[in-house]
Amino acid sequence: MRRERVSRRTTETAVELELNLDGTGKIAIQTGVGFLDHMLTLFTNHGRFDLEVQCVGDLEVDQHHSAEDVGIVLGEAFAKCIGTKEGIERYATVSTPMDEALSTVSIDISGRSFLVYRVEGLKDKVGDFDTELVEEFFLAFTRHAGVTLHIQLEYGKNSHHIIESIFKGFGRALRIASAVHPNSSGVPSTKGVL
Repeated sequence: MRRERVSRRTTETAVELELNLDGTGKIAIQTGVGFLDHMLTLFTNHGRFDLEVQCVGDLEVDQHHSAEDVGIVLGEAFAKCIGTKEGIERYATVSTPMDEALSTVSIDISGRSFLVYRVEGLKDKVGDFDTELVEEFFLAFTRHAGVTLHIQLEYGKNSHHIIESIFKGFGRALRIASAVHPNSSGVPSTKGVL
């Protein structure tokens, strides 16, 4: 089973996370950042993963360290879950509508960390959540997961809808790319290694 538990403790945060790639959408998330909890819930549900996250962060400073460190730990857990990458689909591209918003998320589980984030026009905040932390979360995830991730906003007006579209698409794309293909053996690369 592709299931891993990862912990991270710094002077800024304490994060405990368990990820099961072959789950059913079980969710237990408490980061102290309500909007991030909502987005991780959408990611988990649409990815059909099981995800438990507990984060105690220095929210008296701001939400940055919590969002970034949850991204780091989720990336580390994913990298451990995916293991040797043998038999996985590797690639996925998903477009996801959310009312007036449409985003496209493309992923390559390549072993190479790279983020392209083209999301313009977000308001500074959704509730008390700093929307610039969406990019920080995904940057932390890609660096520690060893994936290439492209996030493109096609169009949209409502910042909540835009970010929701992105997280739903992220879950769906990660599920497809990490799925084990029944007729595949070895890693999906002509080089023989990822």
